[in-house]
This record gives sequence, C-alpha cells and structure tokens, in this order.
Amino acid sequence: MELKRVVVTGIGAITPLGHNITEFWDNLKAGVSGAGPITRFNPEKFKTRFACEVKDYDPAKYFDRKAAAKMDLFTQFALIAAEEGFKDSGLVDFDFKHDRAGVIWGSGIGGINVMTSEVIEYANGDGVPKFSPFFIPKMISDIAAGYISMKYDLRGPNYATVSACASSAHAIIDAFNWIRLGKADIVVTGGSESPIGIAALAGFNSMKALSTRNDDPKKASRPFDKDRDGFVIGEGAGCLILEEYEHAKARGAKIYCEVGGGGASADAHHITAPHPEGRGASQVMRMAIEDAGLKPDDIDYINVHGTSTGLGDKAESLAIKQVFGEHAYNLSISSTKSMTGHLLGGAGAVESIVCVLAMVNDTVPPTINFETPDPEIDPKLDITPNVAKQRPIRAALNNTFGFGGHNASVVFKKL
Repeated sequence: MELKRVVVTGIGAITPLGHNITEFWDNLKAGVSGAGPITRFNPEKFKTRFACEVKDYDPAKYFDRKAAAKMDLFTQFALIAAEEGFKDSGLVDFDFKHDRAGVIWGSGIGGINVMTSEVIEYANGDGVPKFSPFFIPKMISDIAAGYISMKYDLRGPNYATVSACASSAHAIIDAFNWIRLGKADIVVTGGSESPIGIAALAGFNSMKALSTRNDDPKKASRPFDKDRDGFVIGEGAGCLILEEYEHAKARGAKIYCEVGGGGASADAHHITAPHPEGRGASQVMRMAIEDAGLKPDDIDYINVHGTSTGLGDKAESLAIKQVFGEHAYNLSISSTKSMTGHLLGGAGAVESIVCVLAMVNDTVPPTINFETPDPEIDPKLDITPNVAKQRPIRAALNNTFGFGGHNASVVFKKL
C-alpha cells in the first residue's frame, strides 16, 4: 500500500526553561541551565538536593482548584503542552473528523508522587485505608492521554506508551505509523513527566545515576565532559500535533516539517547500563534513517540522548561513529539535557521539538557545561560546546534510550 506523508503542524511545551515554546527556545539558544535547588520537598537528607523543576508553576493559572486536585502534575503538564500545540496547529477553529483524530502519549512513571504520598499517609495513619478516590486515575500513566482526548473530543486511537526514557519517542513513532497507514488524520502526541519527589530521587541516588554536584547545580548536567557524574532529573511536557500531509495542506495549515521515519531496538544487555559498544543505539539510528528513505549523510543534526552519565555518553558517541562513518565529523550534535535536565519519559517529546525548531531556524542549540574533553570520546565530534551554532539543517535525528535497553530514534526532515 502507498504510505501517507506525515507532518508536524503544531508544537507546545512546558519545561524547566519556560512555560511555552517561545521561552523554551529562547533559553535553549542562550544556553540557560534550568537546574536549581529542589523546592517540591525538603531534600536536605538526600545525596542530590537539586533538579530541573518547572519554575514558578502555579496550577491556578491553568486549572480551577477542583480540577487541579484530580490530576497529578504530569497530567497537568500534558494538558498545558497539548493546549499550546492545539492552538498552534489551528485545529481549534477547524471542523475535523473527530473519530479520525487521536492521542498517543508517553510517560515513564506517571503519578509516582501521588503513589508515594498516599502510601506514606496510610503508613502514618491508624491502619484504616483512607485513600483518595482519585488516587488511581491520578497515578496511572495513560490518564494524560485520556484527559487530552476528552478535552478535544478526540475519538480515534487513545493510549500511552511506557518504555522508560524512550516512552514519548515511541509515542511519536506510533502516532506517525497510525497516520501513514491511513488509520488517522491527526494524532496529538508527546509525553510528560513529573518525577521530582522523594521516591524517584532516592531510587536514582541509590543507583548512583544522579549528579551530586550540590554546590553548583547549574553546571551539574555536563554531557560528554570528563567530569560528568550523573544526570539531573527534570520535569515537564512536550506536545507535537502530527497530521496527514494532504489533510494539513487542504486546510491551509502551517507546516513545520515532515516526520521522516522512526526506529526501535533493544540492547538486550543490562537493566540499566547501555551496551558498551552502542549495539542497540547504532541499530536504532540505522533503522530510523532507512525508514525515512534517507542515507546517513543526509542527517545534519542529532539531538542525542546524552544524559551526562559515564557509560551512556561514551556508548552513544561510539554508536554515532559506527552509523555515520566519516560523516560523523560533519554532523552537529548536542545534548539539550545539559539545560533541561532529563525529563525521563517526556524527554523524547521535548527533544523532538528541539529537532523541529533547530531545522526551522537552522540553529543548533548548545551542549552547555563542556569544559574538559573526555579522552574516551572522539574529540573530532562536534558536540556544539557551550554556544549555539547557525548552520543549514536538512534533516535531524532524535535519540532516546531507556532503562531495560529500550531504544527509539525519530527522523524529522524539511519538506
């Protein structure tokens, strides 16, 4: 069968760098760090006492009190990003077929803080279970997709993808496939996460996965730098409105770019560590590029997974060299996690938006906090250190890799 073309017609985001796309992109280009002391709870007994929180967030600006009380932050963030994306797409004023429009949304751990607080309250109580009737719908990872569908009366496919830090990239790939197979005209996709709480922080600390640079949080996320000591946990959401090309063209929609293709693979190696030679990472990049009908030399920019961990950054750099050969040295590479922190299940969505904006503006955002080269990472790779760079970008690749060995890559290309 002939596959449909899929384009991006709307984007929205709420991140540690801003409450909308404009703030987010301006701060990315400027190399601003979103890290700072944790305010969600008292972290004084934790090894890590900082994170990339969404700054100055007040639910009352977006929801009435009763509505906000029924939703975990990851759902609130999802609805905020989706609203911006929906308005940006122009679909608010267009009479589309609602049974051919859906929502596919990713979240790695959903309402983990709701789970934690309810269990603590029970444990500290009199032994009588007094759980909130909203406990389950606030906690489950698929609820954000449900809320978005109800708000916009989207009656097509509606579900969540859960694959740790690859969750929202898998959501985008699924949305892309629903449309190109002719089963939907529009899919609201992306991901959200709000993990900054005692359970996630303690869990990642016990794994020695988080940076403990408490004296200088803004310089803690330092992908590819020799002195990196772990990732910085973040929160927020990113939304992309994907649409069948002819459908978008017929209604005169603004089109950012085309979704070229996607790939998915497994390391089949370790529950948390990447394959040391980047086996799954190289496979998934090749799959995504081939699916897009491109060659490695057609890619100009990679927004890497680049979490600022010792094993991960090295393995990804090796995989890039395996896939791109000599062209690896012509690529621009950056890890925007150096600024946003790691949004876990929301990372793929937010970083896909970075790829879209990088192409539209022919601007590569920087990898900040790069001070000391790692002798185990090829110094000829252009990681766009510290300062944004202007260059033509024909196609961009977004990498996401999750615990359990889950890998997903998405290719975006100019029309």
